[in-house]
Parts: sequence; C-alpha cells; structure tokens
Amino acid sequence: MNWLTEIVRPKIKKTTPKEIADNLWVRCPNCNQMLFSKELKNSFYVCTSCGHHLRLYIEKRFRLLFDNDKYALLDLPIIDDDPLKFKDLQKYSDRLKANRKETNSQDAIQVARGKIGGITCVVAALDFSFMGGSMGLAVGEGIVAAAHEALKSREPFIAISSSGGARMQEGMLSLMQMARTTAAVNELKEAGVPFISVLTDPTTGGVSASFAMLGDVNIAEKGCLIGFAGPRVIEQTIHEKLPEGFQRAEYLLEHGMVDMVVERSQMKEQLVKVLKVLTSHIKEK
Repeated sequence: MNWLTEIVRPKIKKTTPKEIADNLWVRCPNCNQMLFSKELKNSFYVCTSCGHHLRLYIEKRFRLLFDNDKYALLDLPIIDDDPLKFKDLQKYSDRLKANRKETNSQDAIQVARGKIGGITCVVAALDFSFMGGSMGLAVGEGIVAAAHEALKSREPFIAISSSGGARMQEGMLSLMQMARTTAAVNELKEAGVPFISVLTDPTTGGVSASFAMLGDVNIAEKGCLIGFAGPRVIEQTIHEKLPEGFQRAEYLLEHGMVDMVVERSQMKEQLVKVLKVLTSHIKEK
C-alpha cells in the first residue's frame, strides 16, 4: 500500500442554509455587499453598508426580544398535513417534509412565552424560510392557540409577521384562517388584553389582511414590505407607475397604516415602552 492509498480524505460536512447564515459570508440582497456573520450578529442582522434589514430565523428573533435569551416554546395543535391531497409540481406532503427537514420546524409558526423588559408575554412568530411564511391550518391554529393562551393568563400577545400570505396548497381552508385569527385577536381586545403586531419583511397577502394589521399598536421594521398584492401585480393591473417607496413601512406610516417604524436594534426598547403603557392596568404575576 503506497502513501496515496493511505491518505484519509477529509470529510465534507453538509451545511444547511441556517448554518451558512451563521458561519459564512452573506450577501446583502439590497446593495450586494458581502457581510461576515459576526459583523451581522453585532448589527442585529442589519446591513452595515446600506441599513437593509435582513430576514431572521425565528430563534434569532426570539433571542433579540426575550430577556437573557430565556423563553419556553409552547406546544401547538397538531393538524392534518395535507387535507386536500394537493399536488402541483410535487405533492404538498413532500413539500412539507422538505421544509421541515431544512428548517427543523414543524411549520411556519412558533409560539413562545418569556419576559420582555420584565413583562411576561406570549409571542407568535412566522418564519419566511418555511414556505414563505404562508398561512395554512397550522399557522391559523398557532395564532388562535397563542391568543387563547394570552387571554387565559392575561399576558400581552405579540405577533411577529413575515409572510407571503395564504398557503395555496390548502385552498379555502387557508383563507378561513383570516377570519379565525381575526376573531381570536378580537377576543383579546374585548377582554382588555394587549395585542401588539410587529410587521417585518415581507408582510403580505392574507396575513396583512387579517391579524397582522389589527394590533392595538402596529410596529413595522424599517424598510419592510407591507401590503396585500405585490407592487408588480398592482402596476400590471392599473397600468400606472406606483409612488416611490409604495408599500414600504415608511410610506404606510405617512398614510396612517402603522403606528411606528423602528430599526431592529431599537425594537426591544420600543416594545418595552409600549408594553409598559398597555399593561399598566394588568397586575404582573
């Protein structure tokens, strides 16, 4: 046996998109600047060149908001994976399996409980990396379950949206979640339990047309896209050029659709201020 056959080939570790985002360089989708992961972490995943707010995985979002990175994930209702037996280029059930493997999440929503500025909150967050954060039965059930949990404990409910809208593979069942989630947050309002909606890039379609725009306070991240149909679809429909910055957070603030636009580095601080005002009538446990 010669030295060539005795060489041990190095093993190549397969990396997931999440690991790439954590360990290597990331290109800013706005200005194309290459950003190192450590630099991104220090800037709250905001481009240091142009200020663009990159999309976050749910666990990063939770770490940025909860005190001392401490929170507990809540169990969500189990629903049928493929109620319509839908198939386009591939089976819907196969899409779900692939996305679950890639994101290590059951669906596009996670719900957690923890303290934000010392105030215990129930937080539901959507993950755009799971089928575009689309809202189907699982997301609808998750929002309803989170709202009911907040109602039962009389703790503020915060919904963090990042979604392309309703999930087409679930047809009418996905559209029904607009009414169900709206009814759930209305229960909170009737009971005097605070509901804060945080809109991130993008918040569109059925999510923007339901619970995402119904907060007691609607807070948008700087520069995020918020709307129902996309700008390109609107332009093709009306055959006119849209105004500069149309459907961006700052545009919606100017037109009274959101209450404030906040940079990510200031998001927790602003949330704490709002929570203190909205919970002044609620005795913290």
